[in-house]
Amino acid sequence: MTKNQNKDNTPTWIESDLRLAGTLDNRVIGLLKAIEQNGSLNQAAKQVGLSYKGAWQIIERANNSSPKTLVVTATGGTKGGGSYLTDAGQALIALFTDLQQQHQLFIKQLNRSVAENSDTVLLLQRLVVKTSAKNQFFGNVVDIQIGVVNVEVVVKLKGGEQIITTITLASLNELNLSVGLEAILLINSTDITLATAENINQFSARNRLFGEVIRIQQDEINAEIIILLAGGETLVVSITQQSLQLLTLEKGKQIGMIFKTNAPILGVKVTPESVKTFV
Repeated sequence: MTKNQNKDNTPTWIESDLRLAGTLDNRVIGLLKAIEQNGSLNQAAKQVGLSYKGAWQIIERANNSSPKTLVVTATGGTKGGGSYLTDAGQALIALFTDLQQQHQLFIKQLNRSVAENSDTVLLLQRLVVKTSAKNQFFGNVVDIQIGVVNVEVVVKLKGGEQIITTITLASLNELNLSVGLEAILLINSTDITLATAENINQFSARNRLFGEVIRIQQDEINAEIIILLAGGETLVVSITQQSLQLLTLEKGKQIGMIFKTNAPILGVKVTPESVKTFV
């Protein structure tokens, strides 16, 4: 899967390289073509970025697995020898080139089929988002409150939870935000504070979520708490070992999560294959 596009602007979600008989691929055919161009295995190896030994081993395996010799190498002579393709080698290049064209047409057709399925495209778009933030939430913008300096954006998650994030007026214009737009929220695990139901009201942070502890991962200094939200999404929170002991956290315990409105990074889809984020 990739984020590239075909010449007809169809996203290339599916990629595949042609391989014949488990061994003949673009690398082998590329080496054969280079031998045909240069008449020398040594020069061909340099052209395709292989060592002479590596190129020789590839040709040796190809010759051994083929019913007919593909490459003939001559040593000595007035010109110092050389390498050339046999008729079988040239026929193999022609066959591979033809099959590769058909293969590319097949992959292009598969990508068109994927592009026509909106549910599949939505899934793939979410899978290609790469970020260092451990918490990624997808939702829809349900409210936008414009202030003098900043803008408050409310994003509703699939489970019904709402997260408030603050962005600048400039970011609002750049993102071209509107109610109903699909958005992604990125939240660092260290920007979230855990609190029990008894003391959560002591904090002024406006974002408050509740969930169930499903896993605790510890090292000598810190602990990562994985919490399941009502909508089925998970949230990762990093705390110290001391905080873990004070909260008496264990699997199955209900816990609150709080974070400020400037903690989430808001992102929107700007093309079918990319996401633009703003703080």
